[in-house]
Amino acid sequence: MATHRFYIPAADWNPESLALSEEEAHHCHDVMRCREGDRIVVFDGEGNESESEITSSSKKRVELKPLLISKTERPPAQLTLGQAIPKGKNMDLIIQKATELGASRVIPLLSERTVVQIDMDDLEKKRLKWQRVAIEACKQCGQNWLPVVDTPATVNDFVKRTSDEFRIVAAISPESRSLKDILADWDSEKNTRPDAATLMVGPEGDFTPAEVSTALGGGFSPLSLGPIILRSETAAIYALSVTGYELMG
Repeated sequence: MATHRFYIPAADWNPESLALSEEEAHHCHDVMRCREGDRIVVFDGEGNESESEITSSSKKRVELKPLLISKTERPPAQLTLGQAIPKGKNMDLIIQKATELGASRVIPLLSERTVVQIDMDDLEKKRLKWQRVAIEACKQCGQNWLPVVDTPATVNDFVKRTSDEFRIVAAISPESRSLKDILADWDSEKNTRPDAATLMVGPEGDFTPAEVSTALGGGFSPLSLGPIILRSETAAIYALSVTGYELMG
């Protein structure tokens, strides 16, 4: 049974002639020691998957013979996470778990209380690193829909460009309400569940009052995550879990 999974970008996905190149070929040939005749699974991040047999293998290119091609349907709701960048490697963890929980997009946020300082010249390098984390998470968990990791944005820019009607921001304030109550208002007004949602989660210490005000002014509803103050990575996982359960269940 095929167990190893590898990624082929959608732009390179050709069901009649599949192949791994660059990083994935190196991982397949040099790290996993896969050889001609072995079976692996490849996916394109847009729902396509193929169990394939290796016909030739080198550190730069692995050519495949597709044996069984299948399509995973797109999740019923598109979830976008705007996540203030936490300290250490916690952003890697958040992207990994967001991938497992079915997020379609992750936008790292540069908030006023973000501890991590990122040079503007390094933003694309960071984005590529985090996109790679999402690819690796897809390979590990069997997810065939790869979330897009955007270039880090400020809170103001993120709020301005958010297009989903259903918007929630995790906030520690008396006005915050449970997701159940927020959705009850939505259901009574729209008579249907949203098919897309944008979530905002702050850094350690939460967003500043000005940033929360910006989000509320941009149509975000303040979301309560319960009486206990959660770490940033825990808040992100919790918010995505409950939202995904309600919208994709």
